[in-house]
Amino acid sequence: MKIAMFSETFLPGTDGIVTRLCATLEHLAEEGHEVLLFAPEGGPSHFASARVIGVPAFHFFLYPDKNFSLWRFGLGRYIKEFNPDIIHMLNPAFLGIGAIYYAWRFQIPLIASYHTNVATYARHYKLDFLEPALWWYFRSLHNHAKVNLCTSRATLAELDSHGFSNLEVWDRGVDTRLYSSAASSESMRQRLAPGIRDDEKILLYVGRVAAEKGLDKLRPCLERRQDIHLAIVGDGPYRGELETVFAGTRTTFTGFMHGEELASAYASADGFVFPSTTETLGLVLFEAMASGLPIMAAKSAPSREVLEDGNAGVLFDPQSTDSILLAMDELFYNETRRQSLQRRGREIAAGLDWRQSTRQLMDQYEKLFQTMAV
Repeated sequence: MKIAMFSETFLPGTDGIVTRLCATLEHLAEEGHEVLLFAPEGGPSHFASARVIGVPAFHFFLYPDKNFSLWRFGLGRYIKEFNPDIIHMLNPAFLGIGAIYYAWRFQIPLIASYHTNVATYARHYKLDFLEPALWWYFRSLHNHAKVNLCTSRATLAELDSHGFSNLEVWDRGVDTRLYSSAASSESMRQRLAPGIRDDEKILLYVGRVAAEKGLDKLRPCLERRQDIHLAIVGDGPYRGELETVFAGTRTTFTGFMHGEELASAYASADGFVFPSTTETLGLVLFEAMASGLPIMAAKSAPSREVLEDGNAGVLFDPQSTDSILLAMDELFYNETRRQSLQRRGREIAAGLDWRQSTRQLMDQYEKLFQTMAV
């Protein structure tokens, strides 16, 4: 099958969308499918079986650290030459408008996937008045698609409540080989928490460093728990402010890590924290599970779904310092609970595979293609 994709983000980005997209492209290549990918410029010209068309980029005020691209009419010649069987727009915002236009112009089936709750981010940037307009805008884009894939059942329910149509769940995945085979290393522990002693613990965060991630809620806890080091792996627009917020605490900002280096960070930590309530899924949760790292996460519909309402992770109220502290105690010092979380996390991760997720996506492509061909 020939697939044209329009993605608002790609390499060298490192977020969950890029992780899923790269894994999908690799497995599509294994199965012999061709892909033409439109994405913001700055990434590779080819990835797996995909030819990548880099589109001139700009910065959006809600994501000042990321590149975005505007659709332009000149892209049509690539579509016409490639003659795709299906068009897939990932997280449409700006470039995705082109997917809608070319699907209409060339009568090509259109599928979309929803990955980021941008509308809810407005609250964290004190732009609450924009939220209704953002929901209207993204609903308008997605409702042009014949199928809208969601990364969790919780996200599907939320989108349904906002009037999105044709909703389906896209299965999750994780690189179990990479994360389950990594080993703890003393050198990585010292990198995550310089000077750490044997009786102290490392609480790991992996992800974008942004206001909506809720990392600042951990600051009061570190003042009261001198035995816990916080390691923040990632980068983003809020890093400078957070470095000021966490000044004087046992907190390390490492910047980005990738591949085996990242897997080593998971394996070398003692617990994983997920303080965000704005995610549609949180692929890092599955990476932590595959690594055997017990998890504590802020209560939200997606985190409850992933962590089985607390069976696979400790849930806490992000607005309550006491709740966060209790979660830390349970994560690090309740050995029975800790082992239970590790065991269940590994069981969940063992059942996940990017190949299965890609096969499900292909089933959606083929079903839509056959329906449109009739």
